[in-house]
Amino acid sequence: MDKVDLEVDARGLLCPLPVLRLRKRMEPLPAGAVVRLLATDPAAHVDVPHFCTEAGHAFLGAEDDGDGAAFLLRKG
Repeated sequence: MDKVDLEVDARGLLCPLPVLRLRKRMEPLPAGAVVRLLATDPAAHVDVPHFCTEAGHAFLGAEDDGDGAAFLLRKG
């Protein structure tokens, strides 16, 4: 598994706030940085891959973490 450079906790936030928080926190990171987003909003399963496609990031996958989901992506 890739080393995670940043973890963004967006648990308890509803669409579109998890992706907005993710985008803001990712801005200062260099290309290639790996980010884990924690989210409880079911819409994140659609929103995060869409965000990655639109912003040029690589969506690395998602898994249930017991309290929502953990999404991994690599900044493009």
